[in-house]
Amino acid sequence: MSRLSVRTSVTADAPPSVAGVLHPRVAYLVSRFPRLTETFVVAEAIAVQRAGASVTLYPLHRERATVIQPDAVAMADQVRYHRILSPAILASVGRSLIRRPGSLFGAAWAVVRFNLSSRRLLTGAVASFPLAVHLAEHLEADGCDHVHAHFATHPAAAAYVIHRLTGIPFSFTAHGSDLHRDRHMLAEKAKRAAFVVTISESNRTVILDECGPAVADRLVVVHCGIDSRRFPARPPSEREPGAPLGVICLGTLHEVKGQTHLIEACRLLVAGGTPTTLTFVGGGPDLAQLQAQVTAAGLQDVVTFTGPLTQPEVRTILEGADVLVTPSVPSADGRREGLPVVLLEAMAVGVPVVASRLSGIPEAVIDGETGLLVEPGDAAGLADALRRLAADPELGRRLTSAARELVATSFDGDRSAHQLVELFGGGLP
Repeated sequence: MSRLSVRTSVTADAPPSVAGVLHPRVAYLVSRFPRLTETFVVAEAIAVQRAGASVTLYPLHRERATVIQPDAVAMADQVRYHRILSPAILASVGRSLIRRPGSLFGAAWAVVRFNLSSRRLLTGAVASFPLAVHLAEHLEADGCDHVHAHFATHPAAAAYVIHRLTGIPFSFTAHGSDLHRDRHMLAEKAKRAAFVVTISESNRTVILDECGPAVADRLVVVHCGIDSRRFPARPPSEREPGAPLGVICLGTLHEVKGQTHLIEACRLLVAGGTPTTLTFVGGGPDLAQLQAQVTAAGLQDVVTFTGPLTQPEVRTILEGADVLVTPSVPSADGRREGLPVVLLEAMAVGVPVVASRLSGIPEAVIDGETGLLVEPGDAAGLADALRRLAADPELGRRLTSAARELVATSFDGDRSAHQLVELFGGGLP
């Protein structure tokens, strides 16, 4: 490929950039692949390719998944797996010791120093360091123009190492728990990055508070947009009088998703005379606990757990739902959602949404305009919001009409992809 730029040298004060790369060759770093719940990464990679970039995915770990999204299967030829340690990786480390010992020891010391107070991030960064060295050698030889990491933790640390060794510009996207749970080394990564992407204005504020105004000029909000063509608006429909309100909740069964509060809201609805069904789509560590809560509440005939489903199966369930609820809460260990993409998918299809007033969610779910918001952990508030939608079909129609318009104008996947490709090619806002 013809490349129209020359990389600048790496300095501690200013990030290098690639100016004017016409069709940038981009390496995407992710923690694990293929992950069923991270459809947004694959969707973005596909859209970025449509927008003119060449994308190859480099997972730090290979996920042994039993259910794989069709898009992930389609991208199989563009995924490069490596073991976390192998003779080839050790050989790369040896060559780096000879070719660029100063850069190698500088990157290693930075990884240790900036993560020293975080056992989790230090362990992950040190474990993936040899692989990052190997990828640096490989990407440099392959003529990679830019390295982009999804999530501000381990993938961003690996991208940082690659940059320190080669000068290839890097960036990362901060989503939710990767930003809120532990921000060790965030300022250093942001300082060295060509730019930093965040998915919401709320997260942008968090990063500025942590890293200071010096990163403001290269901190960019790029929404995790969706391909509305894959989530067309469903035909208008009316729930039959007296029929149960069909509520769905999609996501990993984990404390941060707040499913326990939705079960309690469902109990309140049924006890108050509002017929309701609740379907949880997804798997996760809290399955047994949530099932026990359902049994204790006597809701076995009301609540269903489908297990993990592919995106086409999710679309089918969305088309038949009356309401989608995302009852996110901050977890005890500091996890926090950013802006769940499933909200945007439901809004595009025309399903009314109820969600927590948390992080970037209110930027898409505008209370009373594009959906209904409740305080995190407020089961009674969830029940009240669902009761309103059950009693007032016109409210649901009004919310979904505005929601579809917002998704089309502000959360379009192709628009976000073009923004990213411009950034990958060296353009800053």
